[in-house]
Amino acid sequence: MCLADARRRRFDETLVLGDIVGYGADPNAVIDRVRQLKPRAIVRGNHDKVACGIEHADGFNAVARAAAEWTYDVLEPSNRDWLAALPPGPVVVDDLVEICHGSPMDEDLYIFDETDALRALKSTTRPLCLFGHTHFPITFQLAGGELHAMGPSAASEAVLELKPEMRYLVNPGAVGQPRDGDARAAYAIVDVERQRVELLRLEYRIEMAQAKVVDAGLPVILAKRLAVGR
Repeated sequence: MCLADARRRRFDETLVLGDIVGYGADPNAVIDRVRQLKPRAIVRGNHDKVACGIEHADGFNAVARAAAEWTYDVLEPSNRDWLAALPPGPVVVDDLVEICHGSPMDEDLYIFDETDALRALKSTTRPLCLFGHTHFPITFQLAGGELHAMGPSAASEAVLELKPEMRYLVNPGAVGQPRDGDARAAYAIVDVERQRVELLRLEYRIEMAQAKVVDAGLPVILAKRLAVGR
């Protein structure tokens, strides 16, 4: 759904912010699709590391641990190896953009509030840093020592105009596991020429994804939470 929408809007290259697998019922299909896209830049997420076996699930709750263990068992060896070879962030994309999973300081750190964001922004090397990890769409803007935050929008499309004197830390949200109480899939398009970020939300057939999760034998709570975006 998101790829089809992005093609309609037109995009040149793909950036992937991690947590490619870990909760959904089609991890091999998801990895195959991402590999076909040949991303310009990609970083691993904490769920990717556990799902491919290079880290233990010590910090995971029981549901996340069960999902990661299930994912490890069903992943094809080649896809497991591909996940294991993904780089940690941050990764510089170009003069404008860098990407990370948790924070540019540490791939596993969470950015929840303005204190976290300010520390992260001070360690960025590009004007725009895209991050994931929290599955919560939010934008932090820093200019002249002042930090401003903008939470998720209820609109299906919001536009962030980039200004030369500002630095930005942007979480576009999650395609498959949003955490902001909005069940719609979330993604973003960075328009380098127009110096803007389009923050997008799309409705999809949630009941189909829920049925796959249940049929796969994954924890039922993973299916239920899709409907509430939590």
